[in-house]
Amino acid sequence: MTESQRPSGEYPMYPSYGNGDASYPPPPSHSPAPAAESAAPPRAKRPVALLAAVAIVAAAVGGGTATAIGQLTDNDASGTGAGSVAPGTTVSQSSKGTVAGVAQAVSPTIVEINATSNAGGSTGSGVVISSDGEVVTNNHVISGASSIKVTLSTGRSYTAQVVGTDADKDLALIKLRGASGLKTATLGDSSAVTVGEQVVAIGSPEGLTGTVTSGIVSALDRNVTVAKDDGGGQNQGWSGPGGGQWPFEFGGRQFNGDTGDSTTTYKAIQTDASLNPGNSGGALINMNGEVIGINSAMYSAISSGDSSSSGAGSVGLGFAIPVNTLKADLDTLRSGNGS
Repeated sequence: MTESQRPSGEYPMYPSYGNGDASYPPPPSHSPAPAAESAAPPRAKRPVALLAAVAIVAAAVGGGTATAIGQLTDNDASGTGAGSVAPGTTVSQSSKGTVAGVAQAVSPTIVEINATSNAGGSTGSGVVISSDGEVVTNNHVISGASSIKVTLSTGRSYTAQVVGTDADKDLALIKLRGASGLKTATLGDSSAVTVGEQVVAIGSPEGLTGTVTSGIVSALDRNVTVAKDDGGGQNQGWSGPGGGQWPFEFGGRQFNGDTGDSTTTYKAIQTDASLNPGNSGGALINMNGEVIGINSAMYSAISSGDSSSSGAGSVGLGFAIPVNTLKADLDTLRSGNGS
């Protein structure tokens, strides 16, 4: 089914620039140039000409060019203020509509989140939405955490602090300390999602950062109920070693354990893209490379009372919070005034 704009220290693939030599041809031999003109420095050597040559060559390179250009642009954006949003990822024209193209463009924007609490440690996923380190995830990924560590797809790690949470929508916003120039995801329009369209999921199931899976949208507007606070099974190994999963309720039945007494229900996108423990907070993406949902719940066929991870896993029944729900909630999360 993966954390983001690359910080300094990563190793992006830069396009070949060429030699930038754009000298003018000499004047015809029968018409010598005036002495004043010959003494002038050649205009082609100005930095503007070199930049134009770079843009032309880069535009002609196929494959991951759009991703590389985004990295160059975003790495120059280190001076952005809090809450700023860098240009999002795009899938190159030659790779548009392919799982490989989506994975190449979006994987750098998906992070692994390790949250530590009094109940132990757990692993989830998140989506980078600003170049200075804003990351969206599920509330249940970070609820009750005393410390949060975030690892980018490059392997670089940051500590993070909680900016705002909304337990009613199972959403949270965290901020990486000291981050800049990160690659950001493009948030799409979940109202345009249709049943049967192909989607890609990226996250860190079982700590396997940057795992990519694909499938289709199975249904829309599914009522999914999850625990709202720490008393409903949160931070009890929901995505850590031992096979625990985040409990949820669907169709009047509870899955993966007891959701507790304090719950919240939201409309979700159902997908058969494989989701496993640790995918919570990661991205569900359309074939244009746009995030259409935040993966939040999956059903596992693990037997009741079985504490081992064998037998656990996706059976093609996963749910994601529509991205339009996230976009409508962003201001609240940024203000720290969520429920």
